[in-house]
Amino acid sequence: MPLFVSLSFSNLREPEMQLAQRLNTVTEPQTIKMAKLSRELKAKGINIIDLSLGEPDFKTPEHIINAAIKAMNDGYTKYAPVVGYPELLEAICTKLKRDNNLDYATNQIMVSTGAKQSLFNAIMTIVDPGDEVIIPTPFWVTYSTQVQLAGGVIKYLECTIDHDFKLTPAQLEEAITPKTKLFIYSSPCNPTGSFYSREELAGLAEVFKRHPQVFIISDEIYEYINYTGQHESIAQFEELKDRVILINGMAKGFAMTGWRLGYMAAPREIIQGCERLQGQVTSAANSITQRAAITALLSDLAPTYKMVEAFRQRRDYVIAALKKMPGIKINMPEGAFYAFPDISSFYGKQYGDSVIANADDMSMFLLNEAHVATVCGSAFGDNHCIRISFATSMTNLMEAMERIAAALKTLHEGR
Repeated sequence: MPLFVSLSFSNLREPEMQLAQRLNTVTEPQTIKMAKLSRELKAKGINIIDLSLGEPDFKTPEHIINAAIKAMNDGYTKYAPVVGYPELLEAICTKLKRDNNLDYATNQIMVSTGAKQSLFNAIMTIVDPGDEVIIPTPFWVTYSTQVQLAGGVIKYLECTIDHDFKLTPAQLEEAITPKTKLFIYSSPCNPTGSFYSREELAGLAEVFKRHPQVFIISDEIYEYINYTGQHESIAQFEELKDRVILINGMAKGFAMTGWRLGYMAAPREIIQGCERLQGQVTSAANSITQRAAITALLSDLAPTYKMVEAFRQRRDYVIAALKKMPGIKINMPEGAFYAFPDISSFYGKQYGDSVIANADDMSMFLLNEAHVATVCGSAFGDNHCIRISFATSMTNLMEAMERIAAALKTLHEGR
């Protein structure tokens, strides 16, 4: 009689997939997470005002779009050199001399698929495992993750709203050690809108002069979104120029976020290292975007200045509205298109069965109760604040400020 064995497969499971450990350092950026949550709520029919993403709400200027169309018709649809078209490198050099009085040769310039890739290239080229990297807080969310991927050890330096979120020379001097390899900052700053004057940069430069082993990444992507009238770069100090990696791009000042083009100005050795790295990752940036960028950089900047004036009006409205809200503490951003109010006075306040314990809770409270999407300050290294983008219409901003004020009032009243 044949023997039949019954096998149950209910307890047999697929082996757990083992992914690289480095992914443990990579999380979804809070800016993208909040935008995703906003879309989900909108899909349910809820009227959400999204103030989470840092993206100009203006159309790319027509002359730049036309340049892209011409580039396609002219056959610029093939691979470009990894560092970028020579004409674009020349255009970037022209822009740096015209706007910043900085002299760079074309072999000190490289373009990438967005300023984010330029930052990644620079960090991966400079930082070895165990190297110390100084990052003032608040900072743009990607800096820390990229440093961690490179194996760097981050030293955060807290900069508070009472000092306009700016680093002092004394703080910098105290933080630098023989292991310090890199310093990363942005001006104008995302998320605070703070802007370093020439005098403030000169103070930091004096410290860096005493520590020649420290490279400096200066993220200047918001250069044109500037309400002071004159951008200042730490690359202007000749004693530091051979250690400065200047990062910029087309996204913010030209409303070209989706076009994906950033650029770097740096010592030739760093450019060569970044070229080797990028050649194995993405090769060159989009060829059509590169041709359009030449036109953008060399043409009249009137559309950019018109956009900035609209941002200025929105900033003035948002800051004035926030100042009227009890419990809010706010600085005046001199650049970018963000407000970064301190909302910590609301910590411990209760609504329903919940308590506002931190910035994450406040962002979720405003999303669920006011139907306004913001980003928690903890994403930027500051748990006292939330980020509010005013890169949207004045109509949206007026409604959003009314909703936020009403929601915060319920916290004051304990409802």
